[in-house]
Amino acid sequence: MTPPPSAASSATAPDLLYSEAEEDLRAAVRSLLTHRGAPATVLAEAENGRPYDAELWRSLASGMGTAGLLVPDKLGGQGATAREAAVVLEELGRSVAPVPYLTGAVLAVTALLGCDTAEDAVAAPLAALAEGRRVGALAVPLTTWPGARPTETVRAAGRRPLLSGEVTAVAGAAGSDLLLVPADTGLYAVDTEAEGVRITPVTSLDLTRPVARVTLAEAPGSLLAGPGRARAAVDAALLTGAGLLASEQLGVAEWCLEETVRYTGERRQFGRPVGSFQALKHRLAALWLEVASARAVARNAADALATGSVDRAVAVAVAQSYCGEVAVRAAQECVQLHGGIGMTWEHPAHLYLKRAKSAELALGTPGRHRATLARLVDLPGPQD
Repeated sequence: MTPPPSAASSATAPDLLYSEAEEDLRAAVRSLLTHRGAPATVLAEAENGRPYDAELWRSLASGMGTAGLLVPDKLGGQGATAREAAVVLEELGRSVAPVPYLTGAVLAVTALLGCDTAEDAVAAPLAALAEGRRVGALAVPLTTWPGARPTETVRAAGRRPLLSGEVTAVAGAAGSDLLLVPADTGLYAVDTEAEGVRITPVTSLDLTRPVARVTLAEAPGSLLAGPGRARAAVDAALLTGAGLLASEQLGVAEWCLEETVRYTGERRQFGRPVGSFQALKHRLAALWLEVASARAVARNAADALATGSVDRAVAVAVAQSYCGEVAVRAAQECVQLHGGIGMTWEHPAHLYLKRAKSAELALGTPGRHRATLARLVDLPGPQD
């Protein structure tokens, strides 16, 4: 007698391939970034003091409609999925473009989607974010990981809620006009121009994704969700953000590998391209294998999020356990194998190394995600 199939064996296999629509989206985003957000352009504007490229963001968010990819069409968005958003983030990783896509179109939007979208207090800002009319940010430290124990430092008081407290290292806060603030009594929407709101940029390793300190002193807020639902909404946003961050890290690694292969094929030493030396061939081949594996786990995470798989938390933990370290290794190899020019400010390699290092810490370190993965699959760690 044949045993019945298990839940795992009967589940739909993940689709790791890019669809035709996804490739078309990639081509459009890459074309825009090539003309307006190429690495050389990003490098030239890296120290201009602006939190992001507003013109590029308008073209990407509202001109192409990517800001609303995760928002259902009935709520003013494009009705796409995490797979399409992953393609956008992969291309943004390839250019390290300074735009608030991860922080605004992913984290802030997903947090709002976790609230009651039938309420106007939620639907109105969600539509504004989806259409690119407003820029949002989820006011949690960038290093917060999915499932982290709530550590709200903001308190709400009064019948008309007034929020007070401070949140450090908030990515996307500078330049945003809407903050989604987790507080002790729920999740609140706060206008950054409101009285009592102060956003102070802090020195960041990654100039293309600045962080800021958010200080609230009796700032007015609009309640979006109560404590229980707010916690679930924020956790869902962090899970989605971590899963899609893997695609951005993949894009960083892909650019570093391709640029290094190109350079070592042109740079000559002892009368031959340095890329023809066997030692370098081995290093680049090993890196290619790591990037290919990173692509597989990043696509798996995006597909799991898009389909609502019961194993999406596992897929995200696997992707973040692997992709962060691959992006850093690819960026380090890029800097080293470019030799002297790779160590200079004039070459964009350092932008990729800084993005890779900051992304490795964002939304949970690889070690943190490995611990989460061990818990999810009931695999005990080493005993003391």
